[in-house]
Amino acid sequence: MRFSLIPRNYRFYDLFEKGAHNLVLASEALTDLLEHFENVEMKTQRIRELEHEGDEVTHELYLQLHRTFVTPLDREDIAALAQQLDDIMDFMEGAATAIRIYGIQQPTPAARALADLVRLQCLQVERAVGNLRRRSTLRKIQEQLVEIHRLENEADALFLNASADLFRDELGSADIIKWRDIYDQLERATDSAEHVAHILEGIVLKHA
Repeated sequence: MRFSLIPRNYRFYDLFEKGAHNLVLASEALTDLLEHFENVEMKTQRIRELEHEGDEVTHELYLQLHRTFVTPLDREDIAALAQQLDDIMDFMEGAATAIRIYGIQQPTPAARALADLVRLQCLQVERAVGNLRRRSTLRKIQEQLVEIHRLENEADALFLNASADLFRDELGSADIIKWRDIYDQLERATDSAEHVAHILEGIVLKHA
């Protein structure tokens, strides 16, 4: 019989996978909001609901962390991963809320593109988290990490260009402030996805 140094406590993996899938649902809802800009109140409410569900997953992860003596991953990695996954969700919800409360009439192409990059990152995060459970699949995570980093670099360039365009388009100061906030929330979501990638990379190096 093969002896495993990693305890067979799958509750953490279940919660991480649930949280990552919830991110995908929220990113798809955000993309749909911007691509099909109608029923804004209903669509932003759905994103808020998903954010609340994500908070419940994060709370349960921290609860399990306090209750579990021997964890399957380093405690600091579990806590950091839980926090960064939560941050991605918070920034997506923040962007959707800003769109609603600012009374945005029509999304910009840049906002749609940034939201889609967040969605693509969330898909990669979900795939990567799904490979955490088994030592035999840990190294596969590297493929997702490379793509998450690439998408974040693309988002950085898009954010800078979109921010510059706000001033070239001769918008009023109020509109510039509104869109800078929305762009910032979306860009910070991509940053948080990259932070998730850094944490996962450390886990792979420790356990693969």
